[in-house]
Amino acid sequence: MSTVRAPSSRLEAHREFYQRSLVVLNEARIRYLVGGAFALEAYTGIARETKDLDLFLRQEDCPAALAALGRAGYATEVRFPHWLAKARNGDDCVDLIYASGNGACPVDDEWFIHAAPGEVLGMPVWLNPPEEMLWSKSYVMERDRFDGADIAHLLRACGPALDWRRLLRRFGEHWRVLLSHLVLFGFIYPCEHEKVPRWVMRELTERLEHDVSAKPMDERVCQGTFLSWCQYLVDIEQDGYRDARHPPAGPLTPEDTSLMTDTLIKEQPNAIKPSRTSTEETERRSR
Repeated sequence: MSTVRAPSSRLEAHREFYQRSLVVLNEARIRYLVGGAFALEAYTGIARETKDLDLFLRQEDCPAALAALGRAGYATEVRFPHWLAKARNGDDCVDLIYASGNGACPVDDEWFIHAAPGEVLGMPVWLNPPEEMLWSKSYVMERDRFDGADIAHLLRACGPALDWRRLLRRFGEHWRVLLSHLVLFGFIYPCEHEKVPRWVMRELTERLEHDVSAKPMDERVCQGTFLSWCQYLVDIEQDGYRDARHPPAGPLTPEDTSLMTDTLIKEQPNAIKPSRTSTEETERRSR
């Protein structure tokens, strides 16, 4: 069983809130998994500051979790209906996560089937499986946040023991995202490449060879929105690409993505939506 220590004064300041939150959910018999910085430390031994407690649960269990935390005196809200709710007590916060922001990684029963036992803040808990952590973190490629180092550290710590068949199935048609991180892992740790099975690299590179030899698809679609909520909006809004997050293949509705975009733009002024310059301005700058 992995144990997470409490190394920082910041964590100590939030310890009681985190512990109470876990007790409330346990008493309400809500099934949840601990993720985020606590799970990362349990698997890799790397501790870092965290501003909140990330708990993962199935979407159908979220209303009961919010009700239990509300009865305990927390202010609760469904932040984004397709993936995130929050419970607060002053400056303290618990994130209740039931999917990824791009909708590609919903929390389902398999997360719980393959969860690992651990200890967080002196309490026994179940941790997100490393496979599902890799899957959901692989899509985080924002200007101000890139989870590539977390993935590399998870691969270094857990690579030989991972269920690679399940991981490949999780990524599905998004296998290029996984391949990109595995290529980076070989660059970051050239002495550790055997922690990724050779058959995995062969299978993915064969898929790549097949794809580059095939005729490009006719539809103008941009899948970059799976990696960043704002950096590819220029392609959608101005260049005529279809947002791959939307049906028929994508998991989110236009209402889901519009709500997230509008909310985050108001709250993150540094994450400004890119825009296409005029042809005249482009030519002027190139002179």
